[in-house]
Amino acid sequence: MNFIDRAITEFDQGLRTVLAEARSTRPFPDRDKTENAMSAEEKRHAAALMRINHSGEVCAQALYAGQALTSRNKETETALRHAAQEETEHLAWCEKRIRELGSHKSLLNPLWYAGSFTLGAVAGALGDKWNLGFLAETENQVGKHIADHLQRLPQQDEKSRAVLEQMATDEARHADTAIKYGGAELPPPVKMAMKLTSKVMTGTVYWV
Repeated sequence: MNFIDRAITEFDQGLRTVLAEARSTRPFPDRDKTENAMSAEEKRHAAALMRINHSGEVCAQALYAGQALTSRNKETETALRHAAQEETEHLAWCEKRIRELGSHKSLLNPLWYAGSFTLGAVAGALGDKWNLGFLAETENQVGKHIADHLQRLPQQDEKSRAVLEQMATDEARHADTAIKYGGAELPPPVKMAMKLTSKVMTGTVYWV
């Protein structure tokens, strides 16, 4: 498959990520958890947190797609696409939970996808060690967000908690895989820029 064909494929995948309902091949992590009673405010707060996590997975999908498009190494591309498949499952889990809580996905997801795809493509073009380093740092930061959300969820929201705990396990494995394949540690200014960008995204998506 040449570059143009791959670009068309990634564009189609982007439309599916943003517009279509995601599917999961694995069982939903919250399938055995009870839907405990919550107040309207607790539901609104839990839904906002899950919306942030959903948008984070949209960004992850876009990053992986952009990185895979410009990656020079077949092994690296395969690892990225495997991680992207699990991120698709995360999308499905978050979408379902957001609906159950009576809320909606972020209206800005197309914007997040486009920006993240561009960043991923640039990272991939810089070479695989930086590509994978970017992946590892992204997953590490996502893991920190999930840990924070697990602390902020209403205590009785067992279903959202189960989803986030499985996501945290997957994200940690993705980061380890990136390091295993030779990912380099990113310079501190790049890490800081990623954190600031993430802060803007999470602060906006909580409400929109």
